[in-house]
Amino acid sequence: MSTVATSSSARLMRKLKAYFALTKPRVIELLLIATVPAMVLAQGGLPPLWLIAATLLGGALSASSANAFNCYIDTDIDRVMGRTKNRPLVTGELSTREALGFAWFTGVGSTVFFWVVINPLAAVLSLGAILFYVFVYTLGLKRRTPQNIVWGGAAGAMPALIGWAAVTGELSLSAWVLFLIVFLWTPPHYWPLSIRYLDDYKKAGVPMLPVVANNTIVARQVILYAWAYFAATLLLIPVAGMGLAYTVTAVISGLWFLALSQRLYLQAKSGEVENPMSLFHASITHLTVLFLAVAIDPLLPF
Repeated sequence: MSTVATSSSARLMRKLKAYFALTKPRVIELLLIATVPAMVLAQGGLPPLWLIAATLLGGALSASSANAFNCYIDTDIDRVMGRTKNRPLVTGELSTREALGFAWFTGVGSTVFFWVVINPLAAVLSLGAILFYVFVYTLGLKRRTPQNIVWGGAAGAMPALIGWAAVTGELSLSAWVLFLIVFLWTPPHYWPLSIRYLDDYKKAGVPMLPVVANNTIVARQVILYAWAYFAATLLLIPVAGMGLAYTVTAVISGLWFLALSQRLYLQAKSGEVENPMSLFHASITHLTVLFLAVAIDPLLPF
């Protein structure tokens, strides 16, 4: 292979990696955790595999669009934050034109894909999630209020509704409880991260709750939302007729998560939060285990 061809291949790979990074793949993975379990619960069993694959593809495109728009709008913030300084628009791996084109392409593509392959309701929900994340959260709330992440959680909770709609073509009370679970999970998930990267948010001028309030107040809010989150996970039991597997998982794992939230509060009261990221990582583990139980429960005979 010639030197020119090798160089071209290397540039192409760098460009593809940059587009992949623009989608925030870890965020997409987290968003899609709720999709398949919601589909299994809606079906009362395992949905057709093609439908699962198509819904995940559409959801990934939708989330990619929202995240790409977010990176485009927040380049100035990403540039000054250590956690985000290597994103492709900051490093120059992608131009603003390339990022914006990718955001539009994946956004329109996901909406059309959902409409044609899945159903119109899933398409409307997908489009609504993109618009909410871009206009309500990124442009409207993020730089203006410490409650930004609370309402931003609504966009992150949309995959549960999309998964349900993909199977049934409608939204039941059970679907909205799944939405509520993810919505209430978001603050106790994200605020510990905000404590860890407090200095970054201060430099960027983003009024996350830990920027405008002390750690004791933040930890108190974390506990309140953790309790509300726990209550929502239990609410799913009577609403969706969940069985023993989900019930035991929700109770035991929920008490574990509450205990970790309480530990954060006690540390904050003592004046030193040792490792807020432990609760951040625990929240991901908890949501994953909980929705795994949502998926498994309908497949069991008890």
